[in-house]
This record gives sequence, C-alpha cells and structure tokens, in this order.
Amino acid sequence: MNTKAPLLEVEGLHVAYGKAEVVHGVDLQVQAGEFVVLLGRNGAGKSTILHAVSGLIPKRAGRVRFGGRDVSQSSPRDIVRAGLVQVLEGHRVFGTLTVEDNLAIGTYASARRSDAAQLERMYDLFPELAARRYLPASKLSGGQQQILAVAQGVIASPKLLILDEPSSGLAPLVVDRILAVAAELCAGGMAVLLVEQLVEKALRHAHRCCLIETGRIVAEGSAQELRGSDVLERVYLGSHTAA
Repeated sequence: MNTKAPLLEVEGLHVAYGKAEVVHGVDLQVQAGEFVVLLGRNGAGKSTILHAVSGLIPKRAGRVRFGGRDVSQSSPRDIVRAGLVQVLEGHRVFGTLTVEDNLAIGTYASARRSDAAQLERMYDLFPELAARRYLPASKLSGGQQQILAVAQGVIASPKLLILDEPSSGLAPLVVDRILAVAAELCAGGMAVLLVEQLVEKALRHAHRCCLIETGRIVAEGSAQELRGSDVLERVYLGSHTAA
C-alpha cells in the first residue's frame, strides 16, 4: 500500500456550467511518477475535470491540492509555476511564431529559460519538429501542431503533465510514440494525467485508470484490472469517440 502523500489530490470536486452541474463530487489522486488515464463516453465530464484542476474554469465546490499545497483558488499561471502543466485539446500553438519560438514559450510560465540542451531533447523525442524548427507553426500539418503542443508541455519539465486528447488528428504510429514518450517521462519521475479516446492504446501505457460516467468516477483500478472488464464495456460501450 502506497503511504506517500499524492502529488495531486482532488476532493469533492463539483463543477457547473450555469445552473447545470456536470461534475458531481469527484475524488482523484495522482502519485509522483504515476500514469493515470481518465476514460468515459463523450460528455462524461473528463475534460471539465482537467480544466477545473488546472484552474481554467471555476469550481462550484471541492478542493485541489498539488505538491501538498492547496491550489483550489490559485490562478492558472500560479498552478503552472507550481509544476502542473496542461496540454489542451486541439493543437493550440502560436501560428505566426517558429517551432523553436513556440518551444521557448513553453518554458516561460515555469520560469525556466529554454537552452540548447532542452531544445535538442525535444527534437530527439519529436524528430518531426527538428526538421521544421525554423518554420512558422502555421505551416505545420494539424498532427505536427499537436506534437508541438505536447512538446511545449514537456519542455516545461512539469511535475505533472496533463494531456487532453493528444491523439487528435495524429496517425496511429505517432500516437503510439507520444504515449511511449509519456510513459518514458513517468519512468523518470514525471506524473501524467491523460484523457484519451483510444482506449486500448491508453491502457497499454497507463498504470491506473478511472472510469467517468455522467460526471462521477464509477470505477478505478489498475489498467490491467480494468482492461476488458464488464464495467469498462458498460461505461465506454466499445465506442472510440470519447472526449
């Protein structure tokens, strides 16, 4: 049994859009170096949970602790500076800036300057970017922009990297490599919290899985335990459209 304090601890999280509550009392923990995936059908509340944890949307109730500190009311910038970085869905990069400038911006909020070693590490992890380092990001394909967005998160060297649907628009082999990179980062001590629509690929790399249904966690356990389980089939219904 793990007795260490969690890196991320979410307690009693409630989130509403207007009068409609969409997340109902979620409790969630992520340990340092752990790879956790949230799975569920479209509209289950997975991305909403991530946005609330990152401080991007307000919480109706609940507490978020990160690294032992209460960040429930902290700004997104302060949460990033604490070491929690979220890569948003939809390859959101700065189109007029070069690939290399986009990577440099990835280190800004964490108060770390980009240097040659950091950049070369990103180019080793994501060779597509190395060949295009001086191109404006707008000249990249949608898939390449998504890779750049992931690299922006990784170059900040966070304690916890949150990935929201990183496979969007990517070829299967590239998706495999991004998830393999995430697993490699976990082996080095970084934690990863993932929302992903490709269930089998996500479970292949994750340590633990939480199943979300209508804004609640209805099951959790090791990825191995939940792969092929009845509750996974009930929640996910064999669909590959969860978001």
